[in-house]
Amino acid sequence: MNILVVEDERNLADAICRILEDEGYNAEAVYDGKAGLAYAESCMYDAAILDVMLPGMDGFEIVRELRRAGSELPVMMLTAKTSTADKVEGLDCGADDYMTKPFEAPELLARVRALTRRKGEMVIDTLTFGDLTLDLSSHDLACGEQSVHLSRREFDVLQMLMKGTNRIVSKQDLLTRVWGTDADASENSVEAYVSFLRKKIRHLKSKVEITTLRMLGYRLEVME
Repeated sequence: MNILVVEDERNLADAICRILEDEGYNAEAVYDGKAGLAYAESCMYDAAILDVMLPGMDGFEIVRELRRAGSELPVMMLTAKTSTADKVEGLDCGADDYMTKPFEAPELLARVRALTRRKGEMVIDTLTFGDLTLDLSSHDLACGEQSVHLSRREFDVLQMLMKGTNRIVSKQDLLTRVWGTDADASENSVEAYVSFLRKKIRHLKSKVEITTLRMLGYRLEVME
């Protein structure tokens, strides 16, 4: 499972990620509120841990924006505030759980397990769109009886597009999420990998196409 950690204390954020990764989760940290909201809206995560006091946008605002947009992403608030009023505000704005600092690793992991169970016990190992099925463990893309293997970057790009069903994914979002801090990456890199994916999808004779919306980004569509 992919867990998003939004915490402006970098040492703490990185420590939380290490705890989660040692338990087998994929964890990613961002350090300010606006970036946290953008990442949370990317549909790439199974749960989020949000600090309340963040630069740019606090954790309460992030949860409110997610819920207004219809997101059901499980969210745990993390804060040094211990008053009942603060906990009530966090839960009332749409958070699923609330944990105070300092905390022990076993409590964090137990709460994350409970948080992710609220999405259901089923482990999702494939994504589908139209006649395409993406295997999340093998990175194979299938259409009917045919399949092709995707490179890591191809897989990451297509996974974002498939998780963002009916949503436009911008080149900048893809660049940030897939290439991260790679200094050599540019929008040309995104265009190249979208081209690779289009060729593989055509090879599978799928009805799905990656369409370009000028000045906006990409979206998957089923062509009849």
